[in-house]
Amino acid sequence: MVDGRAAGPATGGELAVLRAVLGDQRATLVLKCTGLDDHQLALRAVEPSTLSLLGLVRHLADVERRWFRRVLGREEVAFRFSNADDPDGDFDGARPEVVDEAWAAWREEVAFAEGFVRDAPGLDVQGHDDWRGTVSLRWVLVHMIEEYARHNGHADLLRERIDGKVGL
Repeated sequence: MVDGRAAGPATGGELAVLRAVLGDQRATLVLKCTGLDDHQLALRAVEPSTLSLLGLVRHLADVERRWFRRVLGREEVAFRFSNADDPDGDFDGARPEVVDEAWAAWREEVAFAEGFVRDAPGLDVQGHDDWRGTVSLRWVLVHMIEEYARHNGHADLLRERIDGKVGL
């Protein structure tokens, strides 16, 4: 355990390593939010930005949904928090009263993604995305690691601003 996170394998097969690194990034997001109340989670960075820890949870729930349900799973489902009228709804709608809903959505999407990866016949499973074209499960896993790593950097700064905690 490192900072309350289980360190996954650093050697072994490609899938095991990708799953472990993504799992660690997901756990880092949770760790950055642990111990904060609803108002602290919804606290925005600095004007005019709508960036908040809660916004990151909502955003990453929609990112999980996009790549695993919509692209790879080929489900025709709407995003949970953003839409054509409010493409930044994941951040704009991050208010203290929606914390429980956001975490429930994030957990549901992560569980779906983990199940999809577990049941996939291999890393070469493909889906189509209007932005990237044809993508493989391998690419999606690498992209998700990148997505979480970038936003966990934001979470580091947000958490430090809220209560001074660093290095979680």
